[in-house]
Amino acid sequence: MHLRENSHLYHLHEMHYAAMAPLNMMANAGKAFHRHPLSPLAHTGFGRHMAAAAELLERVTHRYGKPEFGITHTKIDGKRVEIVEEIVESKPFCRLIHFRKEKSKQQPKMLLVAPMSGHHATLLRGTVEALLPFLDVYITDWLDARNVPVYCGDFHLEDYIHYVIEFTQMLGPDVHLMAVCQPSVPVMVAAAVMNQTKDKATPRSMTLIGGPIDARVKPTKVNQLSMEKPLHWFETHVITRVPFNYPAFMRRVYPGFLQLTSFMALDPDRHINAHKDLFKHLIEGDGESARAHKKFYDEYLSVCDLPAEFYLDCIDQVFQRFLLPRGEFVYDGKKVKPEAITETALLTLEGELDDISGVGQTEAAQHLCKNLPASMKKHHLQPGVGHYGIFNGRKFREHVVPIIVEFVEKAEK
Repeated sequence: MHLRENSHLYHLHEMHYAAMAPLNMMANAGKAFHRHPLSPLAHTGFGRHMAAAAELLERVTHRYGKPEFGITHTKIDGKRVEIVEEIVESKPFCRLIHFRKEKSKQQPKMLLVAPMSGHHATLLRGTVEALLPFLDVYITDWLDARNVPVYCGDFHLEDYIHYVIEFTQMLGPDVHLMAVCQPSVPVMVAAAVMNQTKDKATPRSMTLIGGPIDARVKPTKVNQLSMEKPLHWFETHVITRVPFNYPAFMRRVYPGFLQLTSFMALDPDRHINAHKDLFKHLIEGDGESARAHKKFYDEYLSVCDLPAEFYLDCIDQVFQRFLLPRGEFVYDGKKVKPEAITETALLTLEGELDDISGVGQTEAAQHLCKNLPASMKKHHLQPGVGHYGIFNGRKFREHVVPIIVEFVEKAEK
């Protein structure tokens, strides 16, 4: 019954956007009219207020598609180096993207494993840009589940781990792994499996950033919400089927719009105040502040659906049963042994103000890798940053990236 009701919810969501389309067009026209240089209203306070109101209405009724990475160049040793974005591998649920540098010296290979958590991999654009001067960067570009036809099959957490292992083997044997947030668990599992099996492509290092290795440590609101309800509740209340107007018609998914709603509900005042500030910046002509707001929210409001089985696996195995820290995680029918990690150096990074993955949850990996020499382990807690600040922004570029680069270069030797 609940699944049927939630299917209706997705259809209602689609109908809402269809109904808002005329209003969005009117708002766009109103914005253009009140800003046109030939309009007498454009030069008045009333015109600026109307244009700002119209733009705000346009943005809240707009449907945000997947953004582009749009990275065309970087600087290495003060010199501009062109970047060519190329797809080096395509699989049903993921594309592996390489940010190839034209005429550049050889650098350590870094596979950046993006989260499959409702946002596109482009959320890590700033992460990629900050790493490019120092590393040869690849990224997992997970596809929106509503665009993956049902005949492609299901996608479980184990499939995610398999993708990471396969990509690592393809790029190895001298590759480094980096996981931001949710993929910390599957990346650590992948590294453990490859160490256990003595895989020739075993990664030289892994960097885990703000991830729920042990979600029992200082649980946040997100962790508490995951533990409050039984798994069956999630399956019957937040899992739905893709509507007929998408390639994945009838695929069971956790919709991106529900994930976005839950994220915004954690701190609604922040988002309301941010849009109030945008209105003020537009009226005052503060273009730089307005652009910064729009750049962030264009990315933040662009969401994608998750395969239902993957989402439920994460709730069950990571946030409810804590299988990895309890030594009970199973991959390919065998128990995963983090203590088998002896060849892959480990760097864990946390933000002091992280309200998604509590302080200590990522550091738990240090204790699980008990047979890894101390010389191959490092932990860093970055003061004054929250969840996003630990992998993006000024403090990430100035304080965290040098730590990552130094650690990777040490693991190269």
